[in-house]
Amino acid sequence: MIALRWVLSLVFVVQMYLAMAVLAVVFAPWALFSPKGARAACKTYCRWVIFTLRILCGTRSEVRGHAPTAECIIAAKHQSFLDIILIFNAVPAGKFIMKRELMYAPFLGQYALRIGCVPVNRGKRGAAIAKMKADVAAGAAEPGQLIIYPQGTRVAPGDAKPYKVGTGLLYDQLAQPCVPVATNVGVFWPKRGILRKPGLAVVEFLPPIAPGLPVPSFMTRLEAEVELHSNRLMAEAGFPV
Repeated sequence: MIALRWVLSLVFVVQMYLAMAVLAVVFAPWALFSPKGARAACKTYCRWVIFTLRILCGTRSEVRGHAPTAECIIAAKHQSFLDIILIFNAVPAGKFIMKRELMYAPFLGQYALRIGCVPVNRGKRGAAIAKMKADVAAGAAEPGQLIIYPQGTRVAPGDAKPYKVGTGLLYDQLAQPCVPVATNVGVFWPKRGILRKPGLAVVEFLPPIAPGLPVPSFMTRLEAEVELHSNRLMAEAGFPV
């Protein structure tokens, strides 16, 4: 059974990247002239990954809570590529704070820039935030849901990584509500490796944190809520928290 799951997981991973290339080419004429085309391509890709993950690997997915539709910050637990897929698919105009190196990834980087993602050099987050605010004010960038991963990297279930203050600075400078997001997707789609496990992968949008808190208080509340609810979801999935 494990061997079969591994083979099906391998098939899933290969077709997932092939689908990315095919959709990127198919949507290229529209995406080249309109960010709406790029967003449509990304949404189509998300739905395809969700569908094939369930069919090939038995990994079902669920989005809980109220996905925001207004302009806000989304601060999410990051365990694997699957939480990116589920969060982006759930909101109308998601865009990510992303590592600048991803700009050069084939297909992924070009489409990320077209939908308004903000590339950030490590250690220069403040400059990127200032530019993003100026672009929105000038109408050069569409407002939407800005998605950030406070720990700055994927964190496997059971591992601990500090929450970086950059999320608090973003919250303070933009003066927007922040929607925390908890997840258990790493139980089924690991940080590394091929094997995808059957079960119910969940991302949960938690109640928003209103703007106006001091940065230290905000960071304490954000970490407590995301970790508490992520642990609950992982325990629900059978992971020994």
